[in-house]
Amino acid sequence: MKKIFVCLLLSLVSIKGFSQGYETSYKTTDLALAAGKGFSSAMSFTQMFGVGKSYRFKIGYGVRLSSFWANDIQTRTAPASLTSGKASFAALVSEDIIANIDTFSLKKVQVNALNLSINLQYAFSSTFEAGINIDAIGFTFGGKQSGNLIAKASKRTFVDGSTVSEAKPTNFNLLLVSDSDFGSLNSEVFLRYWLNDKIGIRGGLSFLFAEYTSDKKVAVANQQNDRWRYKSLLPMLAVSYKF
Repeated sequence: MKKIFVCLLLSLVSIKGFSQGYETSYKTTDLALAAGKGFSSAMSFTQMFGVGKSYRFKIGYGVRLSSFWANDIQTRTAPASLTSGKASFAALVSEDIIANIDTFSLKKVQVNALNLSINLQYAFSSTFEAGINIDAIGFTFGGKQSGNLIAKASKRTFVDGSTVSEAKPTNFNLLLVSDSDFGSLNSEVFLRYWLNDKIGIRGGLSFLFAEYTSDKKVAVANQQNDRWRYKSLLPMLAVSYKF
């Protein structure tokens, strides 16, 4: 999904607008629902600003509360230093180090992430536009869950010799690209059609990271890991209100 985000960003920046009369700025409130392997809802506020002479291209910021529910989820080792041995954009294109990756199984997942978001849009007409957005920084809250460490190949256990640990959502969220990210982050790629001056319908994909921190740690490649991530790609529908 991050690769899709980068490609769409380059595409939107490269498109040139010719029509005049587009809004210089606007605000929206939005409710998005996504479902598949799990269910997600996202409520957001966004402020968009027009760029260039035509204002077809817009950039903005927002605040989004994303919630995610799922059962019988297999999270995996989260830190990029373990999954690929690289950081930032290097981690995005690096192969996984399979020997460093364990599974942490959770019967139930429920995270609530409040984040600031980065938003980009391009208007093909006064009623039809495409956009991408991604959470940048914030915090997550949610209840504790009990999980099981699954490391069939490596036979690893937690440092106390067990394979069971309590875990809670990782509190701090920060966008650093791919597995370098911290916490729970949501991003979307979408098309939107404005039914009138105020109401719009969006459809697209939601890509959500849900991260848990276990009470116990497991020793991997001279590191102590307690962070576990689940990546979810879900079809998404939303209703927007412009003001």
